[in-house]
Amino acid sequence: MTDMLIRAALAAREKAYAPYSRFHVGAALRCDDAIYSGCNVENAAYPQGSCAEAGAISAMVLAGGRQIDEIVIVGSGEAACTPCGGCRQRLREFSASDMRVIMVDTKGVILLETTLEALLPWSFGPENLA
Repeated sequence: MTDMLIRAALAAREKAYAPYSRFHVGAALRCDDAIYSGCNVENAAYPQGSCAEAGAISAMVLAGGRQIDEIVIVGSGEAACTPCGGCRQRLREFSASDMRVIMVDTKGVILLETTLEALLPWSFGPENLA
């Protein structure tokens, strides 16, 4: 399933709209064995754009999904493209702390594999409001 996520993230990256930064990002997540993808969409009026992870999460929620099992992210550089702070919190809303977060290069080679807990320690989530 991870290979399918990688392919989906790479395909999503190809659709990114990044005329200003030229930094194209794609993301694909798995929820209940379904794959949802997103790409970054920039806007001339910063910061009105949206991140690839946010797009994938929106697609999942629209389809009725509520639990992310793993996510793959691909950026434009040679370094691992980790989720921004806001996306780390967005991911936290819909996943367990041990969710796999995989960053790949533009050829699909895994650069970094970690957990949401490692990216967002001591996080605040829905259960904190119960």
